[in-house]
Amino acid sequence: MDVAVCVYCASRPVPQQHLDLAAEVGTKIAKRGWSLVSGGGRVSMMGEVARATRAGGGRTIGVIPRALVDLEVADTDADELLVVDTMRERKGLMDAHATAFLALPGGIGTCEELFEIWTARYIGMHAKPVVLLDPDGHYSGLLDWLHGLVDTGFATRHSLDTLTVATDVDEALDACAASRELGA
Repeated sequence: MDVAVCVYCASRPVPQQHLDLAAEVGTKIAKRGWSLVSGGGRVSMMGEVARATRAGGGRTIGVIPRALVDLEVADTDADELLVVDTMRERKGLMDAHATAFLALPGGIGTCEELFEIWTARYIGMHAKPVVLLDPDGHYSGLLDWLHGLVDTGFATRHSLDTLTVATDVDEALDACAASRELGA
C-alpha cells in the first residue's frame, strides 16, 4: 500500500519539543517507506517534518500558495513543490495527494485544515484516516469542548469517532495506515 501522509502543523516559531516531534514524525514516515505531503514551507515544524522525511529517504510533496512563498520560505528541496494561487487550491492538492491526514500541534491554520478534512470524512466525502497527534495535551481544551458538543447534542458520538486521537507517534502512524470504511 502506497501511503502518503498529509501533515498539518505549525509554520511559526514553536518550542523545541514540537520541532523534535515533527522531526520524529518525518523520520518515522520515511522509515515506513511512505511519502509526506505538506504545506510546502521549510520553517518551523513544517520544515522539520519535511527535512526529516527526506533525510530518511522519504519523498516529499509540498504545496504552497504563491503569496506565501516568501513569507513561509518555500521548501525548495521538496521532491515536488507545487505553487498555487490560493489557499483553497493548496488544500485541494494536498487532499488529492494524500492517503491519510495527520495533525500535529499547531495554531488556527492547523485547526482549520484539520476541521475541514475531518468534516469531509464525517459527511462521506472521503474515507481516508484523519488523525490528531497530541502527546502533550496541546489539544486537551479543544477535545474537552468537542466532547461537550456531543453532551449537548450539537455533534454525534459517531462524528468524534471519525477522528483518531493518538498520544504516540507510532500509534498515530499506525492509524494513518489503517484502512477504514466510511461509517466504521
